[in-house]
Amino acid sequence: MSRNADWLARSQAAVWHPCTQMRHHADTASPAHLPLLPIARGEGPWLIDFDGRRYLDGISSWWTNLFGHAEPRINAALREQLATLEHVMLAGFTHQPVVELSERLSALTGGSLGHAFYASDGASATEIALKMSFHYWRNVGRPEKAEFLCLAGSYHGETVGALAVTDVAIFKDAYAPLVRHAAHVLPTPDFRLAEAGETPADVARRAAAGLADWLEKHGERTAALIVEPLVQGAAGMAMYDPEYLRLARQLCDQHEVHLICDEIAVGCGRTGTFFAHEQADIRPDLMCLSKGISGGYLPLSVVLSSDTLYAAFLDDSVARAFLHSHSYTGNPLACRAALATLDIFAEDDVLAANRDRSRKIGAMLAPLAGHAQVKHLRQRGMIAAFDVVSDDPCFSRRFYRAALDHGALLRPIGNTVYLMPPYIVGDDEIAQLGRAIDGALERALR
Repeated sequence: MSRNADWLARSQAAVWHPCTQMRHHADTASPAHLPLLPIARGEGPWLIDFDGRRYLDGISSWWTNLFGHAEPRINAALREQLATLEHVMLAGFTHQPVVELSERLSALTGGSLGHAFYASDGASATEIALKMSFHYWRNVGRPEKAEFLCLAGSYHGETVGALAVTDVAIFKDAYAPLVRHAAHVLPTPDFRLAEAGETPADVARRAAAGLADWLEKHGERTAALIVEPLVQGAAGMAMYDPEYLRLARQLCDQHEVHLICDEIAVGCGRTGTFFAHEQADIRPDLMCLSKGISGGYLPLSVVLSSDTLYAAFLDDSVARAFLHSHSYTGNPLACRAALATLDIFAEDDVLAANRDRSRKIGAMLAPLAGHAQVKHLRQRGMIAAFDVVSDDPCFSRRFYRAALDHGALLRPIGNTVYLMPPYIVGDDEIAQLGRAIDGALERALR
């Protein structure tokens, strides 16, 4: 038995893997078979299994890894932190990494979001932001503002509160009786929905008109609108024009509604600016960060809030405080990984380098625009995607398996193939991703 096979057998016997029908891991004869890969180590943009086979990580290990696996500078920062302080609870205590990280994140927003609240994952950040908005309106004497707005196709996590503002049926339907029914789903500005003659900005304005109509009628009872700025990930990398964010900010101000930007997947440089919402020249009232903020090293999420929102919780009454907590809130190791990540952005001028990488990725994908079964080839910074015309319900699994055979980790969302590689891919890796896409597409469409 190979080392891979041994670890596969042990994992299938003991581990319940996420976001997967476990039978599809085990049944290799099924057209829906999803190979389970045992990974021994990571090296730059590569994942390496126990038998020595290498896979180019084209999706950054679920959109988390920014600078490759085993990045020396992040490794060194964590080793230093391990020798100093591994953890202390943040209730009643503080420490250097959490203070410095909070200061630096606020500075990246120009000081407009002045306080950071920490958790461990993106869904928890969503829960925190929703609760903060809800509790804010209660604290300022407007408890009727208790409803939330989200976009069609939105995804903000899979905990019960986050599901209330998630519009992806496969994640939500089974738990419908548990989910709060206080979120209204608004039209998405996804520019794939353009009608004849419409530009992406036109689609954005049309979607914003739906928001305007809702707020005109129901703004007095609406707490917040939550959006994934510029790219809706689980909706199939649905991309939209910044005009929607500009108009949404204006409408939220007009009707006294919080704007929550979920930058969990699209922040930290993915769209070409450090925060995606910067491309609309706006700031939210609350912003959620996770995934890449720790460089893909450790679980960490952050909610940044405006000073106005924060001040509404300051009172002698404990009941008016934000009584939300996690055992590992503000963990020093995770915060130190995030600080090292921010250092790399500054030292390597990452955003400028990514502009060049983005151009090369776009050039590599450009020939697909002429493929008979490819449509909506699109890109926003380091995120690129296209949709495949296929009636095969197992297309994504067939493509995924074929890409692995070509040495690349590419995991489509339904019929949407996307790239979100680490920020260290060079010309050779970009070319290999292109070859893997071409080969996997040809095999999956047979």
